[in-house]
Amino acid sequence: MLYVTKKVDFSAAHRLYNPNYSDEMNESIYDKCNNYNGHGHNYTLEVTVCGEPDPNTGYVIDLKKLKDLLINEIVSKVDHKHLNLDVDFLKGIIPTVENLSMIFWKILENKLPNGKLYKIRLYETDSSFVDYYGQESEIKIFE
Repeated sequence: MLYVTKKVDFSAAHRLYNPNYSDEMNESIYDKCNNYNGHGHNYTLEVTVCGEPDPNTGYVIDLKKLKDLLINEIVSKVDHKHLNLDVDFLKGIIPTVENLSMIFWKILENKLPNGKLYKIRLYETDSSFVDYYGQESEIKIFE
């Protein structure tokens, strides 16, 4: 089994807050990430696909096709957007890096032309990231 990874970048703003919590509680949990007008990050998304190379092409997955999929399905929808306000598939979701990685998985898992989605790594900063392997996890959606 081989593991092939493609990396893409995007910039976006978000505000971390739970609408069911008081302003004081949101501030104590999310601190400066709870800034009313949001704050921004330069995210890096790494998507790893696993499988055996096709004997005719030598590819597990064509990296250009994977890049196009990532750009069309995710980056074009989140880059230079406010994640709380501008992105339909994030409506009602607290846009933590954890929740983003799970949503991105759901978007991609059945759209790969070859191989199997193995891992999503999403960096929010150079030193903070999440690895997600597709485990069933619940994403709370707020009305």
